[in-house]
Amino acid sequence: MTRYRYFTCDVFTDTRFGGNQLAVLPEADGLSGRQMQQITREFNYSESTFVLPPEKGHDRRVRIFTPACEVPFAGHPNIGTAFVLAKTGAFGDLAEPRTVVFEEDAGLVPVAVTKREDGRIRCELTAPQRLSRDGTVASDVLAAATGVEAAAIVTDAHEPVVASVGLPFIIAELRDRAALEGCRLDVAGAERLLAAGVAVPDLLVYVRSGDEFDIRARMFSPLDGIPEDPATGSANCVLAALLSDLDPAPEGAFAYRIAQGVEMGRPSVLEARAEKLAGEVLEVRIGGESVMVTEGRIEV
Repeated sequence: MTRYRYFTCDVFTDTRFGGNQLAVLPEADGLSGRQMQQITREFNYSESTFVLPPEKGHDRRVRIFTPACEVPFAGHPNIGTAFVLAKTGAFGDLAEPRTVVFEEDAGLVPVAVTKREDGRIRCELTAPQRLSRDGTVASDVLAAATGVEAAAIVTDAHEPVVASVGLPFIIAELRDRAALEGCRLDVAGAERLLAAGVAVPDLLVYVRSGDEFDIRARMFSPLDGIPEDPATGSANCVLAALLSDLDPAPEGAFAYRIAQGVEMGRPSVLEARAEKLAGEVLEVRIGGESVMVTEGRIEV
């Protein structure tokens, strides 16, 4: 048996027991992919990460697992992994902000790490890919899978669309918070989407809230073992890129303050921003704070 150190943290929150839970093994060299999957199922969070020596000369290689499978890129795992490494001294004293680069299956993921005067650490990632689209989903098909009335799915700006900046999601706008709160996507609903020819059943639904947040969102990924996720950086990166791309302004900086996880009792705050030039979104970023929760060792 070998003992591996682990940390758990809550991501996209400044309050313990809010945000999205993450387990991080900062010295995972020697673990097989099968063992990483087993450990992820043991923690049973939406994702766990395993930090390895770099293979391409950057700071670290990071592998990300859901309870069901390995994924090429995800948001809160990158934010939380950078936070844990920073908090445990892996990046030095952080007297000055630093950008670290993680090697992942979707590409290189830069994460800017800043230590504030009060000691709190904020991390912001840049998505590894530019916005891409892979078709739309009919409103009636999505409504049948989620229990939302088709009339509550807003299509003025865009149809429900499959889009990605490193990990694909269906992105759909809803009419109001009542529709958002009533939305459900379970395993049977996800399977109905697949049966209807939708290649990706992972769903981010959102409303333009117009309160202290620009956006309120929920994300469902039941076939990955995630009935609902309290904070999804990768999906909200897609949303920020999509909204910026749809904005008629040919260039500029766009920012979105996003609430997620409220309906689950794990409120999260995600801060997304995008840069657009000559009508094209060049970069999209998402960031936030994290808090440490536990540390220990696991025998494998």
